Amino acid sequence: MTLTDRPGAIRQGEELDARAIDTYLKAHISDLRGEPQISQFPGGASNLTYLLRYADRELVLRRPPFGSKAKSAHDMGREFRILNQLRNAFPYCPQAFVHCTDE
Repeated sequence: MTLTDRPGAIRQGEELDARAIDTYLKAHISDLRGEPQISQFPGGASNLTYLLRYADRELVLRRPPFGSKAKSAHDMGREFRILNQLRNAFPYCPQAFVHCTDE
């Protein structure tokens, strides 16, 4: 049994627009090189989680599930703020680089 969630193929219907994501990220993160290779983590309770592999860097992208959802559910802005606040006190917490509100 492994405790590590390993990324794999993207589930049908949960594909991302790699070109749009790449353009957006490069506008907000200055040192990204190359094109992203995108895979998806199979685990997780509700939000979709992807691995973006660039030439010399790996990023995790999280997004709410596709379709309708309760207004306060899957609040990625809240997750972004909390991660960055926790990181101030707990250095092992991942850094959240950018939050996008465009669905």
